[in-house]
Amino acid sequence: MLAWVYEAASACPQLDRVLIATDSDEVAELCHRNHWPVQLTSPDLPSGTDRVHAVARHHHADIYVNIQGDEPLLKPEHITALLRPFTHHHVEVSTLKVLCTPENITNPNAVKVVTAADGRALYFSRATIPFDRDGQARYGQNHDRQAHDGVAPEYWKHIGLYAYRKATLERFPTLPPSLLEQTERLEQLRFLENNIPIYVEPTDFDTIGVDTEEDLHRVESLLLRQ
Repeated sequence: MLAWVYEAASACPQLDRVLIATDSDEVAELCHRNHWPVQLTSPDLPSGTDRVHAVARHHHADIYVNIQGDEPLLKPEHITALLRPFTHHHVEVSTLKVLCTPENITNPNAVKVVTAADGRALYFSRATIPFDRDGQARYGQNHDRQAHDGVAPEYWKHIGLYAYRKATLERFPTLPPSLLEQTERLEQLRFLENNIPIYVEPTDFDTIGVDTEEDLHRVESLLLRQ
């Protein structure tokens, strides 16, 4: 799994350097054997953003990209979209979204996101947001959204890739864990609760975060077909 993710990240030309951050001696040893750059971080760090911050204390960059270790379907197109908002100087944090497949709309492991017209995240949730009160959405076999008697809502799945400007990344661990963050178990809500906007770029390329053995088999099948 780690090899897949590292190779996918290394194939992204937008990234100047790829470094693996881990609190596991076993993972660090694997990295040393394969000559992958690695940094051990504290096992007490509560989130991936805290781990990226720990790395940033030793490695300077203007923008840091956080790639989860369970995202082997990463593509260069994801990084291009993730970095696109930073052409605007006011953008501090970015992430990605993809249209949600019908089976993921009610899946709490597929985090949903709703955004403002300018792309700012309004909220992330494991719940189904927006709630389709009048049942306006229906889906065909090709997953195309169709409307009846009104405007059909769109559901967007959040893809857990992030990019941060250095100053905002340094600020994150100084903020106490927020109520919504702890309730949903979603670290990005700490930014929103502290008035730090997250800009969300759409992508056409979904990913599969590998959380279960079933996910692993799905990803393996996809990668072997490439």
